[in-house]
Amino acid sequence: MKLSTAFHLKKILPFGLVLGIMVMGVCLPLTLFGYSPVDYTLVRGQAQAPEQAQAQDTPQENYGSVENLRQMQNSFRSVAQKVLPAVVELKVVEIVKQPVTQQGWPWGFPYPKEKGNEGEEREFKSNGLGSGVIVRRAGDTYYILTNSHVAGQADEIKVVLNDESEYTATLVGKDPRRDLALVKFTSRENIPVADLGDSDQLFVGDWVLAVGSPFGFVSSVTAGIVSAKGRSGPANNISEFIQTDAAINRGNSGGALVNIDGEVVGINTWIAAPSGGNVGLGFSIPINEAKKAIDDFIQKGKVEYGWLGATVSDASEDVAEEMKLGSAHGAFIPDVYLGSPAEKGGILPGDFVTEVNGHRITGRDELVRIVGDLRANERAEFSLIRYGVNQRVTVKIGMREDQETILSQQSKLWPGMIVTALSEEIKKELKLDSALRGVIIANVEEKSKPFIGGLRSYDVITEINKKKINGLMDYYQAINDQSQDRYEIGFSREGNEYYIGMSK
Repeated sequence: MKLSTAFHLKKILPFGLVLGIMVMGVCLPLTLFGYSPVDYTLVRGQAQAPEQAQAQDTPQENYGSVENLRQMQNSFRSVAQKVLPAVVELKVVEIVKQPVTQQGWPWGFPYPKEKGNEGEEREFKSNGLGSGVIVRRAGDTYYILTNSHVAGQADEIKVVLNDESEYTATLVGKDPRRDLALVKFTSRENIPVADLGDSDQLFVGDWVLAVGSPFGFVSSVTAGIVSAKGRSGPANNISEFIQTDAAINRGNSGGALVNIDGEVVGINTWIAAPSGGNVGLGFSIPINEAKKAIDDFIQKGKVEYGWLGATVSDASEDVAEEMKLGSAHGAFIPDVYLGSPAEKGGILPGDFVTEVNGHRITGRDELVRIVGDLRANERAEFSLIRYGVNQRVTVKIGMREDQETILSQQSKLWPGMIVTALSEEIKKELKLDSALRGVIIANVEEKSKPFIGGLRSYDVITEINKKKINGLMDYYQAINDQSQDRYEIGFSREGNEYYIGMSK
């Protein structure tokens, strides 16, 4: 029974009546009113009054909870006040050329045809919105880090600060491989620059805030936690993303992901959302991956990457079994470029890289990132497994050319094709002879020596230089035979046997 609901008798009774009640004992008031001043409860043989104690303690507990919430609120407020002035909105304008007859000009109607305008193009302005972070100042020049897909092919860039002041900016450089770009503007005003943190010290469960301009709502702040690290992103992006449930929407791209110290630990980049809106899956580029890019943009106008000169892939279970990799983690090398740092350093097709400079390699993407972060002419030690044996080689890293230049060198790939184990499942699916032995070609690079020689996907290599090929180990040992300068390859196609010859 709660004390606040107690019924108290305030009427003064005659002395005789009171005396009578005292003689009768305490039973009468209990019978008349059904009330006891304290409701005792028997707990483990002892009389206690828990409700009375709880009624006294509860206000203190609530007070403590409110204070904790207030401290958290003040922390968020402090972080927001620190970061907001360094996060900007980017308004980008791209001039797009479209045929005059294209449907959808403007307001959904076709452009009216006029005599003589067939094949003519007209220019239209395509407007975009994004976010950016002021990361550096040099005199009156301020540098803003954002995403490459925000800067795009922008012909005009406007920067809108937290105080709504606006500046004209220019592109310094961009890097599609990590989806980063740097733009700059000039001002004599003292504009805050963001503090860059250490994203390696960010852990799953840590509080983070996402700051940017979603849907054009400038200076928006959302809060959440780091829900995962090391996520792979869109195709051809080599970043290892931070995943957060802090609300990120369109327009947040290029904005800041900050820790509770107000330090930028990530650049918000993309969301996983079927509807295009936030569903609690936002992804940010770790700031440690962007720091080198900032320096490269300012000094060289582009990001420079280290180059190994080899193709890389993850090892399937069949590859791991046949190449005696055991349970090792790493990245598989199907091909090397002739004359590349990899070949000069002693890396061979079929090698399985497990470490680079003591850093454990967990898969293909990590090897690409680690090598990319190395400087040209830097020497790196590679730990690898070759034919089931651990080895170490030292490679002098080269500088990575642009993608177009690399693709033009496909003729230098050796051997220039990806093969896999010829399993019973593959034989059954392709209706191959169950007695057939060899390795099956999964892909042949165009312009490579095998492609020019006539090898194609699904061909089964059965023989190299008159040596039977019974599996992947035989194949790589034969293709890496340094005593040979010409290779005669026997293969099976649709039940028929063929031979081609090719030089290294």
